[in-house]
Amino acid sequence: MNVTPEQIQASTKANMETMLSLATSQFAAFEKFANLNANAVKAVFEDSIANARALAGAKDVQELINLQSTFAQPAIEKAIAYSKSVYEVATQNNTEFTKASERRVTEWNENFVSLLDKAAKNAPAGSDVAVSAVKQMLAAANSAYDNFNKVTKQATEIAEANVAAATETVKGMTKTKKAA
Repeated sequence: MNVTPEQIQASTKANMETMLSLATSQFAAFEKFANLNANAVKAVFEDSIANARALAGAKDVQELINLQSTFAQPAIEKAIAYSKSVYEVATQNNTEFTKASERRVTEWNENFVSLLDKAAKNAPAGSDVAVSAVKQMLAAANSAYDNFNKVTKQATEIAEANVAAATETVKGMTKTKKAA
């Protein structure tokens, strides 16, 4: 069995397309992170200016203390929103990477099985046992890979639920403090 230049070219092209797709995805995530950070820095700067002006306009110590206590709530809410946005971008990027990886693994498995079938047709008599053993090993490896993906997805779902619960807890704590 021979590998033709066309097969090599097709494989190289598929690999290059995958790599370019992943690079584009990574760049998009980098751009989203940069925008999040730029917006966060801008908001902090603007809030600092507004807070400084408000503090400078305080007429007495009690007003100064009251103003300072009102600055914490919006800052905490913005920090929570920023953290949630960063987490969402990271999760989205991870999902895209996982999908691309799964596609490549599926393609590789299909190509390997096809290659194995072609080799089995040209193999000497009695080699069907070895081919069957290799196919069973591949099936076992695929099953383990699928189980690993399921566990990873479950862990991701648990992590997302924990982040959401932690966010709600912090929001609830800040509202309780504000009410008190």
